[in-house]
Amino acid sequence: MAKIRMDTPIVEMDGDEMTRILWKWIKEILIEPYVELNTVYFDLGLPHRDETADRVTVEAAEATKRYGVAVKCATITPNRQRVSEYNLHEMWKSPNGTIRRILDGTVFRSPILAKGITPYVPAWKQPIVLARHAYGDIYNAVDDVCAAGDKAYLVVEGKDGTVRKKLIHEFKESGGVVQGMHNADASIASFARSCFRYALDVHMPMLFATKDTISKIYDGQFKEIFNRIYEEEFKAAFEEAGIWYLYTPIDDAVARIIRSEGGILWACKNYDGDVMSDMVATAYGSLGMMKSVLVSPDGKYEFEAAHGTVTRHYYKYLQGETTSTNSVATIFAWTGALQKRGELDGNAALQEFAERLEKATIETIEAGEMTGDLIPLFRSDVEPKKLDSRAFLERVASRL
Repeated sequence: MAKIRMDTPIVEMDGDEMTRILWKWIKEILIEPYVELNTVYFDLGLPHRDETADRVTVEAAEATKRYGVAVKCATITPNRQRVSEYNLHEMWKSPNGTIRRILDGTVFRSPILAKGITPYVPAWKQPIVLARHAYGDIYNAVDDVCAAGDKAYLVVEGKDGTVRKKLIHEFKESGGVVQGMHNADASIASFARSCFRYALDVHMPMLFATKDTISKIYDGQFKEIFNRIYEEEFKAAFEEAGIWYLYTPIDDAVARIIRSEGGILWACKNYDGDVMSDMVATAYGSLGMMKSVLVSPDGKYEFEAAHGTVTRHYYKYLQGETTSTNSVATIFAWTGALQKRGELDGNAALQEFAERLEKATIETIEAGEMTGDLIPLFRSDVEPKKLDSRAFLERVASRL
């Protein structure tokens, strides 16, 4: 049979450690036999990022802006130990953070569901997609330690030189701490547009939640910008699609999510999204079954797995040992990119192939054939069988 053609390339960002090995095998076993894979390749492995002074990460992000669709392997964000281990010139920043900044994107995480992998929250029958605003708030805050007797102020100097000054706290009898944080209207608006657009893409109703009842000005600004953009730009499209948008305080949102059956896009501010994305991922069972996509306000997409580079398995692999490493989220990063490329290009065959590959992957797990991390989570009449990393991909290929 003829291979499926790809007229427009996707941007391919290779990565690190065990996920880099899985990346190569996924292409070799599951994609290249069926698709004339057309990619613009960037090596984001830590050694090459160091060689290029991290210029390669910027080039990959700029290419994503040109071609519109990218797929990324998991990468290392180095700490001091990694600087020594890889003999790096410096402690390079997170590639994900760099790409997110250049694309002005929002990260959407959602679980991959399979019968037998049961969520810890019994009511959840459908995916909950978590959207996190990855800018500002406490992550870009300035803070200080105050002594007894100190006074802390919020001071804003206008461009005309006028100064506005508000007392935050007078530390009369005890010292303490003080923190100043910010956000930007432009970033909030980009976040809102990305969320509304993605909700329409996946045909899901959308919740947005802050604590504007307490943080009346700061969180109130988020609420106002979201409501204005929804009313002016997206309300008609949501109504036509038969989905809804609701703003609600964060505590009410948590209660709604826990009681729901899923099937909701939940948009959160930076800190809320950081915490709640881990809660949702854990409640569904495994980060190895969690996909992630970065979406820019103007509709550029970068797909990846939500997990890291699986360092422990990589060192076993280097010693010649067989590993049982979960590749599901990385497979779904590829299928997400192929589906989106097919959708944008009107390439139905490529879309169908991606859907078949996802179905074959899920059916393999539901048949009891899986990597070792999923076996403790598996509840079924089928007796689970542990497969090594490559054998799992080969079983998926046999169904494909």
